[in-house]
Amino acid sequence: MRRSGSISSVCSSASEEDTMQIFVKTVSGTSTIPLTIPSTTTISTLSTLLALRHNLPETDLRLVHAGTHLSTPSATLDSLHIPSNATLHMALPLRGGMPPKKIRCSFKLCKDAAQRIVGDCGFCSGHFCGKHRLLEDHKCEGLEDCKKESHERNAERLNSERTVAIKGV
Repeated sequence: MRRSGSISSVCSSASEEDTMQIFVKTVSGTSTIPLTIPSTTTISTLSTLLALRHNLPETDLRLVHAGTHLSTPSATLDSLHIPSNATLHMALPLRGGMPPKKIRCSFKLCKDAAQRIVGDCGFCSGHFCGKHRLLEDHKCEGLEDCKKESHERNAERLNSERTVAIKGV
């Protein structure tokens, strides 16, 4: 592999007929990088090359050609019908979006909003409103086991705290 001052040459073993020149506009849009690469170069190889060049995470880098995101990593430039001297644009994903969806009560036909933290059931992993947040109200499947566990725990605690009267003193 031959390396020059820029990344304009990727493969020297390919013949001149197999190579093509493309231009890649940077994320800021201020500069254009000329690349001479084989037409069989995959999108993942090209994005890896550009991510290394610009110190960007490869997973965040997107390539756009003629308004279309080149999202298939195994596709080649030839299979996507990208002509020689075409311009690709580097893009980063947009952050943000819609606000998180409100969590609704998991009870049968209830459409009320679930209470944060207080309405989360630790036994059935449901989210419940103020009316259905108690274990008895939503008929939690783990309710009987929970009752037995807490009864045994309380009985053990009471037995450990029991005072014994000493006779004869």
